[in-house]
Amino acid sequence: MEIIVLGTGCPKCKTLEEATRKAVEELGINANVTKEEDIVKIMNYGVMRTPALVIDGKVVISGRAPNIGELKEIISKNIESK
Repeated sequence: MEIIVLGTGCPKCKTLEEATRKAVEELGINANVTKEEDIVKIMNYGVMRTPALVIDGKVVISGRAPNIGELKEIISKNIESK
């Protein structure tokens, strides 16, 4: 599973990255979590508001940083849809 946190480095973007890493760890899944800060690359995903979360090429969250519980639910749902 490939998870990308899109954000330019604002506090909410950093919060989403930390929460995503923690959610992946708590779920015990094998996922590669990276952060993309290049605004041009972020815009290529069609994202106009950061932070955003991309799972396997699909934008699943944009414009907010959900809590760890919600993140775990979103990540789990995307594992099940495979």
